[in-house]
Amino acid sequence: MSDSCPMPLERFYHWEATKPESVFLRQAKDDGWIEYTWGEVGQRTRKLASFLKSKNYPAGSRVAIYAQNCPDWFVVDFAIQMAGLVSVPLYPGQAPASMQYVMEHSECQLVFVGHADKPEDITSASGDLPRVGIYGCNVDVETDLEAICNEYDALQDNPLPDMNSLFTLMYTSGTTGNPKGVMHHYENVSWAVQKMNEDLGLNEETRFFSYLPLSHTAERVLVLLYSVNAGAVVSFPQNMETFNANLRSVRPTFFFSVPRLWKKFKEAVESKLPADVMDAMLADPEQAEGLKQQIQIQLGLDACEVMITGSAPTPQDVQDWFKKLGMPMRNGYGMTENCIHGCVCMDGTETVGSVGRPFNGCEVKIGENNEILFKSPAMMKGYYLAPEKTAEVLRDGYYHTGDTGHIDEQGCLHVTGRLSEAFKTTKGKFVKPSIIEDVMADISCLGQMCVIGHGMEAPVLLAGLNEVGVTMDREAINALITKELPELNKRLAAHERVEQVFIVSDEWTIDNELLTPTMKMKRNAIVDRYQAWVESASASDLIVWEAKETATA
Repeated sequence: MSDSCPMPLERFYHWEATKPESVFLRQAKDDGWIEYTWGEVGQRTRKLASFLKSKNYPAGSRVAIYAQNCPDWFVVDFAIQMAGLVSVPLYPGQAPASMQYVMEHSECQLVFVGHADKPEDITSASGDLPRVGIYGCNVDVETDLEAICNEYDALQDNPLPDMNSLFTLMYTSGTTGNPKGVMHHYENVSWAVQKMNEDLGLNEETRFFSYLPLSHTAERVLVLLYSVNAGAVVSFPQNMETFNANLRSVRPTFFFSVPRLWKKFKEAVESKLPADVMDAMLADPEQAEGLKQQIQIQLGLDACEVMITGSAPTPQDVQDWFKKLGMPMRNGYGMTENCIHGCVCMDGTETVGSVGRPFNGCEVKIGENNEILFKSPAMMKGYYLAPEKTAEVLRDGYYHTGDTGHIDEQGCLHVTGRLSEAFKTTKGKFVKPSIIEDVMADISCLGQMCVIGHGMEAPVLLAGLNEVGVTMDREAINALITKELPELNKRLAAHERVEQVFIVSDEWTIDNELLTPTMKMKRNAIVDRYQAWVESASASDLIVWEAKETATA
């Protein structure tokens, strides 16, 4: 397989040798950019690999990475591979107990540490493990990358791991219970990256912008591994305050993001240019093209050729908004377990609302209870030290996703929800909350939302305000929801219709443990937090507002 699907290290060596003076990684800093060529990245990586080899860890030993996205993340990842070790990424914002579990479960020998918003979390979670600082590090460490580069000689040969050896342990973000360690070997990762890169047509001219956590499989594959495979440049923002300016400076040609950011882009534009005004301008041929270009430039996406959205469903109205501005996005669907080698919308022929067709070499089918099943050489080998959990999801050669869906006549996959998230109301019918949430996303003043209703008369909507909503007074919001909700309910079956809307006071975040580190809702945690409040509210009130003291109690 190595000849047709080279492993990441092979591609790294190739670019290091053939274009050492070309820029590979760029870090934004203080209105400028720190740039590293392929040759410079190679030297830093090789010196770090020498340091790791000097530790004499047994082959395949685990090494953790805890850092925000930066050039050093790439250096550490490839140095771990060169040294014959196995990387274990940790999520920025991950709870200390969860990080400690991952490091102990995987038997990590050492942890690389970059910038931490809460330094005490990684300090307590890593315990007595040796810590090595990389870019942005603000915790106590034994040494750092700069000191290592000054002390150690660069590794001279080009070691390659065995294709059947373990490449990484990617721990799931854990919507319920402890994270599971997904075992990816060089063979399946190399195959997946090569095949997906061919399908998407990425090359040396592609420009990447990396800001979603590299500890998440999607960002690590779509940015880190894609860029190395294609020989392309990757840029990193300085921080979230400079994000928009950095993005406009880079003008990426490939951009992957999650629904939360797409919605924020839309809300930011609409806060300055109301939807009715924009639609009127787009209807005027003399103004339309200029307006589209202006908005694209302001967002930093005027050169973007491939815009992929994934991780969770992106509301159709958000997708339609980008499309009419000349920025069609491609839905993608994959998971940690199949190295995100799933489905993607390749062009404009995919059915609206679908996640497209399978990548080449990937088979998708619908199993019992409408469960989506995948099969391909990209599949994980299993969950680390959890054969019983592996047996639950890998059966008869197929990965059982736990998601439900259907395949339409054009061969496009539609994801309709999670088997485990469906609940039954007192009317005796099952409700899939994601279907309702997709419809309710059209309420123009609401942002985050979660439908609950197990054992209740009817589903109710928990929601926060978006950037438009926070500028409105309560009376105006109540009037808007009262007007829009009945029309939206007409699009739902009788047993799915929302009877009450509960406006929450606090945003759901990773810190308050209502979102996973990959920004997915923890539905069980949300239900636990709000169930008593919902049940105590008067059934006669269409809209109920949470008092601040209730939210923080």
